[in-house]
Amino acid sequence: MRDSTNFSAVQQICTLVVVLSFVHIAFISIYYLRNVDISVSFLQFQQEQPSVPDQTERTSSSSSRGAAAELGTPDPSVTVTPAPVEKLSALNKSAPPTDAKLDRCPDPPPALVGPLRIEFSDPVSMDTIRAENPNLREGGRYKPKDCIALQKVAIIIPFRNRDEHLKFWLYYLHPILQRQQLDYGVYVINQDGELTFNRAKLFNIGYVEALKDYDYECFIFSDVDLIPMDDHNIYKCSSQPRHLSVAVDKFGFSLPYTQIFGGVSALTKEQYLHINGFSNNYWGWGGEDDDIYKRLAFKEMSISRPDSIVGRYRMIVHHRDEKNEPNPESFNNLMRTLQTMNKDGANSLVYQIVRVEKDQLYTKVTVDVGKPAY
Repeated sequence: MRDSTNFSAVQQICTLVVVLSFVHIAFISIYYLRNVDISVSFLQFQQEQPSVPDQTERTSSSSSRGAAAELGTPDPSVTVTPAPVEKLSALNKSAPPTDAKLDRCPDPPPALVGPLRIEFSDPVSMDTIRAENPNLREGGRYKPKDCIALQKVAIIIPFRNRDEHLKFWLYYLHPILQRQQLDYGVYVINQDGELTFNRAKLFNIGYVEALKDYDYECFIFSDVDLIPMDDHNIYKCSSQPRHLSVAVDKFGFSLPYTQIFGGVSALTKEQYLHINGFSNNYWGWGGEDDDIYKRLAFKEMSISRPDSIVGRYRMIVHHRDEKNEPNPESFNNLMRTLQTMNKDGANSLVYQIVRVEKDQLYTKVTVDVGKPAY
């Protein structure tokens, strides 16, 4: 009887153990299956999410990346790099545009208005000009915000005692140049002292000084008293040297003679260096424009021009400055252009900087150009 009782107790215990074992196995199976579903869902969620700007991307071989994902531990061979700039800017709408993402500006510029009314009867103030050109940077610099300018342009103005003329030039030209979508800077090269004026040498100095600031590609050499009457006359360079001031009111809006290259002209850096720049030896009025034309001709370069409608200019009426009398050596210098051009110009330029002033409207470089040898 006792043995039968003991056997029954053992049997009940075994049954209980078997039942508990099945329950345990069931719980483990359910737990495992739930975790597998969660892991799969998590991986799918991660793959479907877009990249976030302030996170980092991991770059490595696909096998290393796969192993790291399965193990859930960092892979020591993985290199961590910041998210690409393109993705950052695409997600951050407030980020300022950069040149890398902008298209080149259209040609022709879309905001041009055509013929302009140019008047010199009412004076203008520098403060007014500054207020009307809020997008200018220090030194008279500007570049379009919504596209990449087709050219980087330095505008060089030889100068002395022409403050009223400069105001009109700045008043009219800055809005024109901005509508033309140029990446530009304005350089007023002021001859110090009261000795004989040397316009061409000031042009050479402007070329050198502008390149200290920026990698300009095109150089506009402009008198301070000439204002374009049509903003379709783009202040940029072409494949050939370009003469912009084709039809000045002083000459009845016609070209005085076909060999002229004065007033307002444009040369690329390569074109300028090919002719060794301007002569440094034309002191006083006259001769340097004819000399530059001869340099172009001797290098077999042709001149491009706008038509006489687009190329119209108004000249501010004035008397010739003191110490800018006709050059007595002009004729002799012109007769020797071919012999002297390779040693008289950009490669023989000597001057001293007196001071440099950075205004919102321009960079003014005051220089000592020396004096004539005769």
